[in-house]
Amino acid sequence: MRDWKDRWREKIKTADEAVACVERGQRVFIGTGCGEPQTLLRALIGRADHLADNEFIQTISLGLVPYAEERFTDKFRLNAFFIGPNVRNAVNEGRSDYTPVYLSEISRLIEAGKIPIDVALIQVSPPDEHGYCSLGVSVDITKSAAEAADVVIAQVNQYMPRVLGDSFIHISDIDYVVEAHEPLLEWRADDGESPEEIDRIGRFVAELVDDGSTIQTGYGSIPDAVLRHLKNKKDLGVHTEMFSDGIIDLVESGVITGKKKTVHRGKIVASFCMGTKRLYDFIDNNPVIEFHPSNYTNDPCLIGKHDKMVAINSALEVDLTGQVCADQLGYMFYSGLGGQVDFMRGAARSKGGKPIIALPSTAQGGKVSRIVPRLSEGAGVTTTRGDVHYVVTEYGVAELHGKSIMQRALAMINIAHPKFREELLAAAKFHHYVFLDQSEVPYRGLPYPQEYETYKTFDGVQIFFRPIKPTDEEMMKELFYSFSEETIYQRFMGPKMAMPHRELQHFVNLDYDTRMAIVAIVREKERTKIIGVGRYSLDKTTNIAEVAFVVHDDWQNKGIGTFLMNMLIRIGRDRGIKAFTAEILAENKRMLNLFYKTGLKVETRFEGNTYIVYMPIQ
Repeated sequence: MRDWKDRWREKIKTADEAVACVERGQRVFIGTGCGEPQTLLRALIGRADHLADNEFIQTISLGLVPYAEERFTDKFRLNAFFIGPNVRNAVNEGRSDYTPVYLSEISRLIEAGKIPIDVALIQVSPPDEHGYCSLGVSVDITKSAAEAADVVIAQVNQYMPRVLGDSFIHISDIDYVVEAHEPLLEWRADDGESPEEIDRIGRFVAELVDDGSTIQTGYGSIPDAVLRHLKNKKDLGVHTEMFSDGIIDLVESGVITGKKKTVHRGKIVASFCMGTKRLYDFIDNNPVIEFHPSNYTNDPCLIGKHDKMVAINSALEVDLTGQVCADQLGYMFYSGLGGQVDFMRGAARSKGGKPIIALPSTAQGGKVSRIVPRLSEGAGVTTTRGDVHYVVTEYGVAELHGKSIMQRALAMINIAHPKFREELLAAAKFHHYVFLDQSEVPYRGLPYPQEYETYKTFDGVQIFFRPIKPTDEEMMKELFYSFSEETIYQRFMGPKMAMPHRELQHFVNLDYDTRMAIVAIVREKERTKIIGVGRYSLDKTTNIAEVAFVVHDDWQNKGIGTFLMNMLIRIGRDRGIKAFTAEILAENKRMLNLFYKTGLKVETRFEGNTYIVYMPIQ
């Protein structure tokens, strides 16, 4: 039996000799992203005079794309599964094609011959002692293309890392070998977004990631920002279609261990990567890293087998009902379907999974809102409203799963840029998404005071304290109807049977200036509940604010009311409020004691059956 090394030597050609096998009218696959075989591509373009009507098939290109230039219109035509910046004009000017397919399904189309490939140009690492070359940084659909192609031409590059997993091709399956050693293409995030905005988005998304979660992130400034804010998490895993340099620090610091993964425990699984030489050195022969074809990594059924799977994806715009457009700006095709839907649906199937869309609230330097009443004319739906669970901007998190259109619209308005919220609310009213009398107060007052968000543990239960939001109306309604008759009597100083929307919205739609409220929130399984509220209403003529409190019966006598009062005191002092006042029933000794516990000077006078309380706070 002949040694594979003999066959290897026979297959070695120069780049020009190898690509000479490409004939007119043939379909040529080109390796993906940073794995693009630059030497082979240059040689093929150099033979343009000998070619005609050749179709180039590729997922995404990071290098030069002469085959998409106008001068080669009669020679070449690109068919892209994902549109990068370097081919965007060509696609939208009609010189190149875009095929919208989920990344999980492309290999199946190739294998079935629905996307036939005559020649595959790939890039691999040098062979090991058994004659196997690694596809390195780009396994994705490259492995399927190489297996289906009639002819495989491989650029063997010593700079290509040897990546483990289902990532190998044997020398016997390569027809021509071109030894050409050159640094791989590198990629760095540069989205042109405000670092402060992106950092806030990253922090909000990271707060949704629990210890032991398995994460999927893409490439760009938002995924990098998310990774930066995961440094205090424990035992995270990675199952993703691709990753970049951002994961390295988390692996080296022990945040990413994969110990809690339910599939491929201890392994970082992906299908390709894009980054810098530091990343390529990190994945080289690293037993923690496994690359697999995209039809495996992006299989929603496999993704869903990971417990606590968190899928983090981006969008160009999201409408008030939760529909996501990620690949178009109006009629202009901008990117591609990629693996967004694969991972969003997979994460939704996961036990404890979280499908997340993260995007800045505006575009074009703040001139355009990305949160819109309806998607732009011509724009298609990438991810349906039924697939989206969370939407995150720099203004917070909108939890949409299982929510009504009214709840969704209010949640989306709440995370839009403040200067667009009034017009978004007007559009929501016009389309009857919300009540016609829905208050506009929160969108005309001060910005949501995020600085007053905090956590505190009571009896072993962590409680989240934050300013109230318009989206809290449903939880406030539930809180009211869970009160005992005594609690209602003491809070409202008399019996009260109902809390309709026209009254309830007064409690949740605040300007955060003259009226402020802090809610105490607990999470029970997958549900959040308000268990207490402290609020004040300020009379600006006197600079005195009236305060009121209520805590759910099951949570009373635990110190929650006192904590709420101390938060209001802090806010009042920050805002320069002179004093707090309150009116309480004479028998409500518990509330009176709460005021005395603050350490403030408490002045009282008795009127009828109530106490009038006055407390200077400065």
